[in-house]
Amino acid sequence: MTGFRRGVRLGIDVGRARIGVARCDPDGMLAVPVETVRRDDASVGRLVELAGEYEPVEFVVGLPINLRGEDTASTADAREFAIALGRANAVPVRLIDERLSTVTAHQALRASGRTQRTSRGVVDQAAAVVLLQHAIDIEKNTGAPAGALLILDEENH
Repeated sequence: MTGFRRGVRLGIDVGRARIGVARCDPDGMLAVPVETVRRDDASVGRLVELAGEYEPVEFVVGLPINLRGEDTASTADAREFAIALGRANAVPVRLIDERLSTVTAHQALRASGRTQRTSRGVVDQAAAVVLLQHAIDIEKNTGAPAGALLILDEENH
C-alpha cells in the first residue's frame, strides 16, 4: 500500500431524490453500503450524523461528469451539495469523477438477479460503493488521493 492515508472514508453518490452512502474500513480494503438518504433539507444533517458515527478522514463525493468530461446540471447539483456538506462539518470533502458509477452499479445489481424496480432502493448505495472503491484503488495505485479537495472560500463558503 504505497502512500495510502489510513482512515475510514464515506462515499457519497448525490442524486436528485436519493443519496447513496458507502464507507470503507480504515485500511481501505473494502467499500460497503451504509444507507440511502432521502434528498431533502435534512440530508446534510444526516451525513453529518453518519460522520459522527464513523469518524471518517474525508467524504468522497462523486461528480457526475458527462462522457466528454464536461459538467452537467447534475455536476453543478452535486458540487453545490458538496459545498453544503463542507460548510456543515469539519470533515474534508473530496470531489471525484464518477462518470460510470451508477451504470456500473446497475450492471452489478442486474448480474446479481435484481430488476431495475427491485434495486431502486439500493442502487444509490451500490453507486456510492463503486465510486468509493474507485477512489481507494486510485490512491493505493498512485500514492495520491483521487479527485480534488473541496476548498471553501468567500465564493462558496
